[in-house]
Amino acid sequence: MAPQRRPMTLTQKILAHHARGLSRPWVQAGDILQLRVDWTIASELAWNGMERTYQLLGRPKVHDAQRFFLAVDHTVDEVTLRTDARTQKLTERSRAFAREAGLRHFYDANVTILHTKFYRDLVQPGQVVLGADSHTSSHGGLGAFSIGLGGADITVAMVLGQSWLEVPEAISVEYEGEPPFGIGGKDIILKTLGALGRNTVALERSVEYRGPAVRTFSTDMRFTIANMTAEFGGLNGIFEADETTARWLSQRKGDNAEALYFRADPDAPYVERYRIDLGGLGPLVARPFSPDNVMEVGAAAGMKLDGCFIGACTTTEEELVLGALVLEQALQGRAPLPTSPRKLVVPGDLSIVERMRQGGLWTLYEKAGFRIGPPGCSMCLGVASEKALPGEVWLSSQNRNYENRMGAGSLAWLASAATVAASSVEMMVADPRPLLARIDRERFDRLLFRPATRPPVELRLAEPEPALTAPTTGQASESAQAGTRISGKVQRFGDHVDTDAIIPGEFCHLTDPREIGRHAFHHVRPEFHARAQAGQTLVVAGEAWGSGSSREHAVWALQGAGIQAVIARSHAFIHKRNLVNEGLPYLVVREPEFYALAGEGEALEVDLEAGQVCHLATGRTFQAERPSAIVQTLRQQGGLVAAVQRHGPRVLELLSGQPTPPEVPGTPAPRR
Repeated sequence: MAPQRRPMTLTQKILAHHARGLSRPWVQAGDILQLRVDWTIASELAWNGMERTYQLLGRPKVHDAQRFFLAVDHTVDEVTLRTDARTQKLTERSRAFAREAGLRHFYDANVTILHTKFYRDLVQPGQVVLGADSHTSSHGGLGAFSIGLGGADITVAMVLGQSWLEVPEAISVEYEGEPPFGIGGKDIILKTLGALGRNTVALERSVEYRGPAVRTFSTDMRFTIANMTAEFGGLNGIFEADETTARWLSQRKGDNAEALYFRADPDAPYVERYRIDLGGLGPLVARPFSPDNVMEVGAAAGMKLDGCFIGACTTTEEELVLGALVLEQALQGRAPLPTSPRKLVVPGDLSIVERMRQGGLWTLYEKAGFRIGPPGCSMCLGVASEKALPGEVWLSSQNRNYENRMGAGSLAWLASAATVAASSVEMMVADPRPLLARIDRERFDRLLFRPATRPPVELRLAEPEPALTAPTTGQASESAQAGTRISGKVQRFGDHVDTDAIIPGEFCHLTDPREIGRHAFHHVRPEFHARAQAGQTLVVAGEAWGSGSSREHAVWALQGAGIQAVIARSHAFIHKRNLVNEGLPYLVVREPEFYALAGEGEALEVDLEAGQVCHLATGRTFQAERPSAIVQTLRQQGGLVAAVQRHGPRVLELLSGQPTPPEVPGTPAPRR
């Protein structure tokens, strides 16, 4: 008799549908899954590191060249393409691989931002998407399970068509009330961050956005909220695909026939449910240096600004259109403003460029003094030619306001495009609501090419169809690890140390770990490398170590500097997985007494096999949490690449202890 299926969340249903070798018809938090992957995606900056892994693997054939999406967007603009040898090298590497692999979806410099085009044109509900970028979470806006991982994970998934995952716990964020017109996804996710905190309730968990209010959210609003799930600390953010989703997909010329409309069960096992009231919500801003440093726009009104930036992946077409209409109202009866080097707007895709040109919206930005840049990440990452200067205060519609994010010494404040637009007129923070109130909403919809009438859409709800197989035991047990005891002195850090701090984006073009290591903590702790070389080779940190981007360069920087292990109260999911993949040991120690003793320069001994840390001066020993079996095995193997080199295509089956059936019912054949 088949076991009765247990209730599942939306994320769990998608994972169950894509799991290989399940022994029961459901998944639950803590399960280790071997997953069939629909898409892998990356940028030129990520491919720079991925190619190193690809080379170590022997440059095997890509599993499905139709389903690897590569966009040149992070480092490119007209200046860097012409003058910067690093950008030219990164771009050419991506072009060469696209030719070598015969990629269908390669987008050259300044055609699109990675997540913009993929979301608008390709991703479908119910798919599994893995991306070498932390904001891959964006695609949960259309009901996909979509997560950012490091380059090694994405390279292996690109080659094998599958990956592994420990099923995360899940929380439900339930929105109630109707937000006023002009209050979009950016203000809603800032409200969420302000109410619940960064890297707290969402850390390493699936975040499912639900509640009566979400039915009124556009697909662009959902994109922005799912996008900034990365800042929230979630593994993935996801909305149930509904009639709004189906209408959006119906406008595509293709890539809309595989949608699976799953629903979380009514008694789905959420760890917690958080209700957030959006009624009466107003514009918000987040001050440096964290996206949860949120305040109402009125509290910052009148603050002088050195610059205004509207762009980055989180800024959708809807936001760009709204920003233009805010400027139109602000300039009523005024002469056009002179073009300013301190005002920049960057669209996410050439298709948006054209649609806004047809609506005459770029003229509105130009009249307000904005320069219009080509599609790309631009100032959000601060590695192309457009950067804020030290001490400058910029108001930006991007997603991160970490230290040095927009340029060394810069001070980034976050807001919606509408708030940035309203503030740009006098170059001081301003409330956009008086201007939003004068916008013609029907015209707003027309400029977004929304039909005047929206006929009902019939959805066919889906349930997972897992392929069940008798359980087996993994065989990848032989160890490649040389020793299990290490000793060294401490370099001590606090909470929420992000990967931008560990290795700034300007050094992510490098691939030699020793060279990368010399730039570890370049802006915030330049003595880090020298201290590691002198014997301070153990990092001890607080909560959410390694939050932020998916860059495996953050691990290479630690390794290149000579770090032997990282001990923290908690680790951000992507960075922790990168530590595992690259063979750098990590431990989770919760006891407050350990952190009271393990100060800067203190000597420790770490027993990796026992999971214990000894404070040598006192002899006190502290027990670390036991990692999952697959993490232990990967540590023994020396990391993911070493495991793949040793075991070949069966590596995930052996690591996860799950057999790969010769033919999985419901698994689509490779696309041609």
